[in-house]
Amino acid sequence: AYINGEWMSSSSTKDTFDVFDPATENVIATLPDMGCIETKLAIDAADTAFRNSEWKNKLAKERCEILRNIYLKHIEYESELATLLALESGKPYTEAVGEIRYGASFFEWFAEEAKRLEGTIIPEPQQGRKILSMKEAVGVCGFVTPWNFPNAMLARKVAPALAAGCTCVIKPAPETPLSTLALCQIMEEAGLTIPGVVNVVTSDRSTKDVGLALTSDDRVRKISFTGSTQVGKLLLQQSANTVKKVSMELGGDAPFIVFGEDTTSLKEAIDGLMVAKFRNSGQTCVAANRIYVQSNIYDEFADLLTNRVQTSLKVGRYDEPNVNIGPLINRKAVATVHAFVQDAKNNGAQVMVGGHTLEKENGPCFYAPTVLKLPDCSKNGIEEVFGPVCPLIKFDTEEEVIEMANDTTSGLAAYVYTANLGRIFRLSKSLQYGMIGINTGIMSSEVTPFGGIKHSGLGREGSKYGIDEYTHIKTITIQ
Repeated sequence: AYINGEWMSSSSTKDTFDVFDPATENVIATLPDMGCIETKLAIDAADTAFRNSEWKNKLAKERCEILRNIYLKHIEYESELATLLALESGKPYTEAVGEIRYGASFFEWFAEEAKRLEGTIIPEPQQGRKILSMKEAVGVCGFVTPWNFPNAMLARKVAPALAAGCTCVIKPAPETPLSTLALCQIMEEAGLTIPGVVNVVTSDRSTKDVGLALTSDDRVRKISFTGSTQVGKLLLQQSANTVKKVSMELGGDAPFIVFGEDTTSLKEAIDGLMVAKFRNSGQTCVAANRIYVQSNIYDEFADLLTNRVQTSLKVGRYDEPNVNIGPLINRKAVATVHAFVQDAKNNGAQVMVGGHTLEKENGPCFYAPTVLKLPDCSKNGIEEVFGPVCPLIKFDTEEEVIEMANDTTSGLAAYVYTANLGRIFRLSKSLQYGMIGINTGIMSSEVTPFGGIKHSGLGREGSKYGIDEYTHIKTITIQ
C-alpha cells in the first residue's frame, strides 16, 4: 500500500490477501489486507496535505506540468504497465496496451483542463457592487475503483481531482490492485512527491469497513465509485450523513439495436457488436447486453454473427499470439455466466455457438464466446450478464424496440445501427440513456462526457465537465 508518501508492506493486523492470474489461478502477489486503521491514516495524510495547501496552491501551470509528466511516464512504461495489467486482469495484451493508452489520455487531457478552471464576473444587480465566482478544489476525495479497467477507471478519477487541486485516498479492487500501485510509482517519478496527495489502501476481507470509513469521515468531501449498482446505492446511503459530493458509474445493461429496414451494412453492425460485446470478454459496464435485431434480418444476422464468432475470436492467455478473448476474472464469474446461459436454454433459447465452459481446453476461468437466439417470450427482463454472451432478441417496429430498450432501471449506454437520419434523431431523444452510440460500438474517449442516468449513476467523467466533479463554486460579493 502507499500512504503519506511511504510504501507499506503490512497492515495493523498482519493480514494479507493474494492476487491471482485469472488464466492460471497462480498467485502473482501478496498484499497487506488493510482496514479502518490504515484508512484513517490515509485520510489523515490526505487531509493534512490538502490543508497544508502545497498541492492546491501550486500554479495551475505547475499542476499541468506534473500531470503531463504522468502522461509521458505512461507512454514510457507502456509495455511494463500493460503486461502487469494483463497479468492481474486476464485481458489480452493488445487490449491491455489500449487501456494504458486510454488511461494516459486522461492525464494529458486534464493537464490542460487544470489551466481552465475559470471563474466569472457577474453583472451587478445594484450600483457599487461586484459579484465574482470561482471554482475551488472540493478537498479530500475517496475513490473506489473496479477490477475490469484498473488503470483507466482510476486515471479517469484521479487526473481531474489532481488537476483541480484535490488530494486522494484510493481503494482499488482486490482482484486488480497492482495497476494502482504501479500508477503511484510513476506518479512519484513524474514529480508528484508531496506526501499525502495520493494514498492507496489495499484491502480484500475488510473492503466494506474501508468503504464505510471513507463515506463516514467528514473530512472526505467527495466519493467517486465505479462498480455494481447495489454497492453504489450503499455508498450513496453512507455518504448522505456527511453530505458528500458523489459521482457514481454503475450497472449498464446496454441495448444494441439493429434495424433491418435501413441498416446499410450488416457487416458494419456486426463489426460494432463484436467490439461492444466481446471487449474484455464482455466484462465492461457499457457492453452490449440485449441485442435487438429487426425481424426481417434476424436469422441472417444470427448466422453472420455466429460465423464471425467462430472464425475471428481466439480464446487464451494474454501472452499467447492472436488471442482476443481472455478469462473471466474468477470462477464465480464463470458460474454466473453459465447459469445465465443454462436458464436461457431452459426457457427455449437456441445456442448458436458456445454455451459452455472451457475448463478442459484453457482453464477454470474461461468461457466460450456464446450466441443465443432467444424466443419471442424473452423480449423483456433480460438481466445484465458480465461475460462473452450475445442474447439476440427479435423485434418488429421502432416503437416496440424503444419500449423494450427502455424497460430497465439502468441507463448508461445504448447502441443503434441505422442509416435513417430521422430515426437517428428520434431514438437519440427517446432512448433513456446517458450515452448513445449511433453506428459505432465505441463511445469512450477522454473528450467524451461518460456517465449514465436512472440507476446507472450520477455525474460525468472525462471531457470538460469531468473536472467540475472535483470543485465547488465560491461566490464573492463586494460592496
